[in-house]
Amino acid sequence: MEWRTLLSWSRERESSGRSKAADLRSEFEKDYHRIIGSASFRRLQDKTQVFPLDKSDFIRTRLTHSLEVSSFGKSLGQNIGENILKFRKNSGFTPQMKEDISHILECAGLIHDIGNPPFGHFGEIAIREWFEENLPKLSFKGQQVEEMLSGQMKEDLYHFEGNAQALRLVTRLHYLVDEYGMNLTYALLNTIIKYPVSSTEIRPDSGDIREKKLGYYLADETVFRNVTEATGAGNHRHPLTFILEAADDLAYKTADIEDAFVKGYITYHTLQRELAPLEKRSPQCPFRPLEKLQRLYERGVQKCVSSPESYAVKNWIVSVQGFLISCATFGFTSNYDSIMEGTYRQDLFHGTFGEELMELLGDMAYRYVFSSMDIYKMEVAESAILNNLMDRLVRAVLYYDTDVKQDTIDRRVISFISDNYKNAYRLQAAGRSEPEKLYLRLLLVTDYVCGMTDSFAKRLYQEMNGIL
Repeated sequence: MEWRTLLSWSRERESSGRSKAADLRSEFEKDYHRIIGSASFRRLQDKTQVFPLDKSDFIRTRLTHSLEVSSFGKSLGQNIGENILKFRKNSGFTPQMKEDISHILECAGLIHDIGNPPFGHFGEIAIREWFEENLPKLSFKGQQVEEMLSGQMKEDLYHFEGNAQALRLVTRLHYLVDEYGMNLTYALLNTIIKYPVSSTEIRPDSGDIREKKLGYYLADETVFRNVTEATGAGNHRHPLTFILEAADDLAYKTADIEDAFVKGYITYHTLQRELAPLEKRSPQCPFRPLEKLQRLYERGVQKCVSSPESYAVKNWIVSVQGFLISCATFGFTSNYDSIMEGTYRQDLFHGTFGEELMELLGDMAYRYVFSSMDIYKMEVAESAILNNLMDRLVRAVLYYDTDVKQDTIDRRVISFISDNYKNAYRLQAAGRSEPEKLYLRLLLVTDYVCGMTDSFAKRLYQEMNGIL
């Protein structure tokens, strides 16, 4: 892979060029403004990161998480770009490319979660499980829906994925001007494709990170091919995808600990106890996480702050983030050749001093937060909401846009779905076979559900079920 093509500023629809002379922004800076001004981006302010519908202003939403990923991605891009220039890892790499990389990663951080449904990652699980349980029961004009759909169509639904939905949203569903969605640059679109494989090519146990999950739906395969051919990445991961993933992992694993501390799931002493074995196992690590935490606590005491524990934990998170940025930078630059050849199979923290710390942070969040009774209760309620919405919506779309007359309630339910999504469906469905149209109508449901905020999903569920 070559940076000259990887940083492609081509788009599905090229601009007319009438105002190019007056607009001094790069194509990637234009992407930034398209994203910031979009309703889809604004909706992230009411989507869950960890704690749904939380009353605290401190706790992160998808919006604040995305802003943090954008910031970390830009910083990593600057560090890595400077390293490539300084050590001349690539003779064709220019200072302008370093700037472009930073802008692309800044934008990618903003939209990497834009396709996620309400209620965080649990929402993805709920949608997958709904299809696993209910798709075999659905019939259409006397035929089993499962038998009508192709293997890839079915696997798309069984492996529903927020990352694939993000690509779909920004290229098709954001119907502001025309059918090209936000019409973002190919370099940016390729960066957000974390898993450049179809649903029939998923191999989570292969050891290759690119095959872990679904990267695009069959309905969006043409877009995927156009993007990856233009950048030259093909079925390999775009190099910037590794950086985006590192920024995302770094952001959510440190933020989950900080939010858990604020909510009372983790205390200063819990963190102190958890870090002790890690420090003993890694005596060569230049960053001493337990020692750093304890020094910050002592500084808080000296400063007479009201809560030395809070002072220590929050400042420790900032220190950890700086350390992990350096680890991810090293992970990319030390594996530069294999990343550019498309043969690197791990994340950027693999083999660095930060790997064990990242694993510990994730494990702590799981044990102290995600496995807690509070979260389980929330997830049971969220499951009821999403299952009911999926039941109602799938029933309504089965005979939408067919010669079969719908009943009154189904027509009412169809009217709830955004015209943007219905327009996107009609454009894709034109000239298609009946099974293909049926598949696209099922995607119409997931398109609509994924466009909902947490509050809207809860409110729609209550209104549709007469809960006042």
